[in-house]
Amino acid sequence: MGQPSLPPPPIAPPPPPPIPQPAQIGPGAAAGCQVRCAGCKMVLTVLPGLTEFVCPTCQLPQMLPPELMRATQAQSQAQQQRNAPAHGIDPTKIQLPCANCKAILNVPHGLSRFNCPQCHISLAVDLSKIGQVMPSARPPPPPEEVNEVAIEVEREEDEGGLAGETFMDYRPSKLSIGPPHPDPIVETSSLSAMQPPEPTYNLRIKDDLESSKALSCLQIETLVYACQRHNQHLPSGARAGFFLGDGAGVGKGRTIAGLIWENWQHGRRKALWISVGSDLKFDARRDLDDVGATCIEVHALNKLPYSKLDSKSVGVREGVVFLTYSSLIASSEKGRSRLHQLVQWCGQSDGLIVFDECHKAKNLVPEAGGQATKTGEAVLDIQARLPQARVIYCSATGASEPRNMGYMVRLGLWGAGTSFADFREFLGAMEKGGVGALELVAMDMKARGMYVCRTLSYKGAEFEDVEVPLESEMMDMYGKAAEFWAELRVELLSASAILANEKPNSSQLWRLYWANHQRFFRHMCMSAKVPAVVRLSKQALVEDKCVVIGLQSTGEARTEEAVTKYGVELDDFISGPRELLLKFVEENYPLPDKPEPPPEESVKELQRKRHSATPDVSFTGRVRKVAKWDAESEEESDWQSETDTEPENESDDEFQICNICNSEEERKKLLQCSCCDQLVHPACLVPPVVEVVSGDWSCHSCKEKTEEYLRARQAYYEELLKRFNFSIPSFSSKHMEYEAAEERKLKILEIIRTLNLPNNPLDDIIDQLGGPDKVAEITGRRGMLVRTSGGKGVTYQARNTKEITMEMVNMHEKQLFMDGKKLVAIISEAGSAGVSLQADRRAGNQKRRVHITLELPWSADRAIQQFGRTHRSNQASAPEYRLLFTNLGGERRFASVVAKRLESLGALTQGDRRAGPSLSAYNYDSAYGKRALVMLYKGLMEQEPLPVVPPGCSSEKPETIQDLILKGKAALVSVGIIRDSVLGNGRDSGKISGRIVDSDMHDVGRFLNRLLGLPPEIQNRLFELFVSIFDLLIRSARAEGHLDSGIVDMKANIVELQGTPKTVHVDSMSGASTVLFTFTLDRGMTWESASTLLEEKQKDESSSSNNGYYESRREWMGKRHFVLAFEDSASGMCKIYRPAMGESIREMSLAELKDKYRKISAIERARRGWEGEYDISSKQCMHGPNCKLGSYCTVGRRLQEVNVLGGLILPVWGTVEKALSKQARQSHKRIRVVRIETTSNNQRVVGLLIPNAAVESVLQDLAWVQDIDEE
Repeated sequence: MGQPSLPPPPIAPPPPPPIPQPAQIGPGAAAGCQVRCAGCKMVLTVLPGLTEFVCPTCQLPQMLPPELMRATQAQSQAQQQRNAPAHGIDPTKIQLPCANCKAILNVPHGLSRFNCPQCHISLAVDLSKIGQVMPSARPPPPPEEVNEVAIEVEREEDEGGLAGETFMDYRPSKLSIGPPHPDPIVETSSLSAMQPPEPTYNLRIKDDLESSKALSCLQIETLVYACQRHNQHLPSGARAGFFLGDGAGVGKGRTIAGLIWENWQHGRRKALWISVGSDLKFDARRDLDDVGATCIEVHALNKLPYSKLDSKSVGVREGVVFLTYSSLIASSEKGRSRLHQLVQWCGQSDGLIVFDECHKAKNLVPEAGGQATKTGEAVLDIQARLPQARVIYCSATGASEPRNMGYMVRLGLWGAGTSFADFREFLGAMEKGGVGALELVAMDMKARGMYVCRTLSYKGAEFEDVEVPLESEMMDMYGKAAEFWAELRVELLSASAILANEKPNSSQLWRLYWANHQRFFRHMCMSAKVPAVVRLSKQALVEDKCVVIGLQSTGEARTEEAVTKYGVELDDFISGPRELLLKFVEENYPLPDKPEPPPEESVKELQRKRHSATPDVSFTGRVRKVAKWDAESEEESDWQSETDTEPENESDDEFQICNICNSEEERKKLLQCSCCDQLVHPACLVPPVVEVVSGDWSCHSCKEKTEEYLRARQAYYEELLKRFNFSIPSFSSKHMEYEAAEERKLKILEIIRTLNLPNNPLDDIIDQLGGPDKVAEITGRRGMLVRTSGGKGVTYQARNTKEITMEMVNMHEKQLFMDGKKLVAIISEAGSAGVSLQADRRAGNQKRRVHITLELPWSADRAIQQFGRTHRSNQASAPEYRLLFTNLGGERRFASVVAKRLESLGALTQGDRRAGPSLSAYNYDSAYGKRALVMLYKGLMEQEPLPVVPPGCSSEKPETIQDLILKGKAALVSVGIIRDSVLGNGRDSGKISGRIVDSDMHDVGRFLNRLLGLPPEIQNRLFELFVSIFDLLIRSARAEGHLDSGIVDMKANIVELQGTPKTVHVDSMSGASTVLFTFTLDRGMTWESASTLLEEKQKDESSSSNNGYYESRREWMGKRHFVLAFEDSASGMCKIYRPAMGESIREMSLAELKDKYRKISAIERARRGWEGEYDISSKQCMHGPNCKLGSYCTVGRRLQEVNVLGGLILPVWGTVEKALSKQARQSHKRIRVVRIETTSNNQRVVGLLIPNAAVESVLQDLAWVQDIDEE
């Protein structure tokens, strides 16, 4: 029999549990005990010492009940547990469980407060309870002194230094061809630290460009590196691609034209130019003419048939085929696709494919639950079909987050020969590495010669957030609208419940409800800002400036629907929100089907409505044919124009097959269901039909559905009668119930018509700023409402005139604005893609642009694109940007989405997350936002206390908090967040209970969207509570050093490069290298510098009495720490200076300062302490001479040795990650990107910080590339 098995250790992480031993059947040894098996009830004998066993009959693992375990066994096991520490246990420390995640932590003696490294919750040690946790704990060894100041300093160092200069002036570093760019161009300081490879390509059009000066030096630099990159091949055999990431307005169009002209000179006469709008074909023609390529024709694909492009009938044998991303995924009625047509035209050529504004191909790899876009798949497909094509990815916002880089397969960042097997592995590493990792991607691409990214200097441009408080009338309007939507939801719930049996699929109704709910209140937010837009616009015009107003949606669909209903002459402008509500209720209010006699026909009609046809079979039973394309066997006639061929006529008998056996045999015997049209053999049915069928025949499933449907409908009628108490003897019961529901719907529609709702913002603004004669409209809509000359009423008219086609109307309006004939322009995304509206020196209108964003775009990509309309090359003045928000908390949802993208967008498209206009204060859709939301919901549901006192409440008056919780619950019920709500009775009278589903608990987007539908007061209170919790989490993460801060600047008084940098890897394709740099830093602040700073501060009359020297209240190893503090009277926070580190990046509150330190009045004592700490910090860290990391530790050291891995990082990413994972200190395990600059010669290096203790491990893992220096 088995031996007694040791139980698992009592503290986590435990080793695998012991394997239970088999027990004996029947009577056994006298020392054993007998039990009955819990499974098969067999009597078993369990040997002494066994507590876990397996029944030999039914194999059920089980355990002895506690009363049968002997006391001696329990004592023996306890002794074994105490004597043998488990895996991961440090016997010199106390093992305590985390109160939140229950992980067992090794806590040093004397440490009273700390954060759990697993769940990051703040914990405090309760000394009174330690005895209960470890009743037999031995007296600890000599306690290791926990230096709280050292912990504080380590957190500060982990967060990094102060932000340095974000942008640097840009000049090509290795080329001097061409004139300087007409406007100041900058590059982020991170990218400027990286040098591109040596240029080896010689341009054939170099002489022409130098004489014509058509391209600037930086545009010519792009041509050289792009052509050089195109001469390389990836390990897969495909030709390498190039990413042109210049910002909006730098001149990407002319650069592309130069690339096409250069390739033309090499005999590559076919090029594809794919962009976002067909209007941009005119810009492409202009750019080609500017670089001298007047002989190259530009063919608009949307004007060409689906036949072969190089056929005699079409005649496109060479030149540029210009198309949109919409055309790329288009196909004819016969299944012929543009993609196949283009691949056939290109053939095996190695011509240019330009993905202009390539951000349109994003979402190829969507987030969980989403689907890849057709555009993304098409862009990937054409690259795969043309492996030798010379690909250019071109966009200022090409990869707002790493997930959107999935289509950039020609960059060679993942796949064969890289550190990442596929894109998903690359994506995982980037998401794990945070913003800093994204910044390294941009730098790596530049170092390998596959990426350039410059932007116009924003010097002179002004960004201002303008918060627009709701006027009293709008506040009242908004509140009533929110109440109506809540009542409408209740009404729809009631109507849906009654119709549940008849129309069980109500999910579509609620999807439409919440989509319209969000759209409605978004319109309301826009309308609330109209007065502010008009005021700011008129003010700008008075100041002799001109105005550009940006929005995303025009409300055209609502206007056209209203014109169709009411006619072209109306009393006033259309109210978009009202029309949206009317349309939703009219089309989606749950109604029973209108009864139609005679009953027999009605049943058949109901059967047809119930049935949904299968997607691959038409109602005649004929299989739909899908055109297949075969490049080699394709005949020219197969690619004829759609207008040249007649519709296919095929016999209805053809393709008739049995839906059960899929056989065409015995077609004459096939039965056809009169409801669903399915064809079946009588013998294939179960049971088979043996009788001759005459007249209409229905299959079993249709009969079953019809009977069930009629029963459910009758139940609905009875319920509706009870509900509305209708009694109309002149109608049958079916008609009565239909009329009752219809009357209820009409009453709701009448209420909507009486609601006071705002007009369409676009028409309203144009009207208030002088009408279409004064305002240039550059949007995608076809018509507009214009006030009549008499001022009474409005009329609908087309935007174009007889002289100007609809296709050219936006170009015409743009020209009127640029000529100064109209001084206000309104742009939408649909109409303004690629349009230049800057104060161009060549234009008649050179007034300064004031760019007002009435409606912030859904994503940062679009925000940057919209900002780029008015900030471009060759401008007389930089624009002023006014970003408008209402004071409604819910509207910040849109800013949240944009801010999330901007934060990583700057990192990827410009190499530094701080480069874009900052909206980070509004970024709530993040990991911290999700945690804050969970805390908010649990607090409101009274599952856990709220972590903060809600704004407007007082901890001294708990009834104020309770009142907010009650109102908050009611609000969340009204917008569908809290479900299955019940109002309490008795003791719980007035209390609301319910549940929040798991999917909603972390969905910040849904929370912020639904907030929009609440009355302004409770909306703002809930939003402020959410933000308070969010800010608390951010402060905590920053204090603990867990906040992803992207690139960290390492600052010191003296920074020197030590020795010769060591090359540890060289990229075989580009020749770029990975280099290990070692720097020495002196960060200290001398007594003399500190004294001078204090004297200067004391000269200021407003200087605080709290300014001065402080010493720590506690001693560590017989020493105290000293600081110099200056209080900011406005914020109450103190700026801290330390002898070993100089200026601290983290400010300290006055209360915290006085709690940890005491002020020193004796200057001599302060001097001795300051100088002593300054001297000793040059030799050892703050942990003292017995620090476990020894000389490797740099915490609080004045003189530091810092190792940075610079140059090319992605090829060695996995090696570095593996080496860092072995480090003892948690902060050393994180990949951190740093920027450091020498003080003597200003040499700047950006790369991965390698902790001193990890350098040897990294070099060992990179041993296979160290031979480079020795050869």
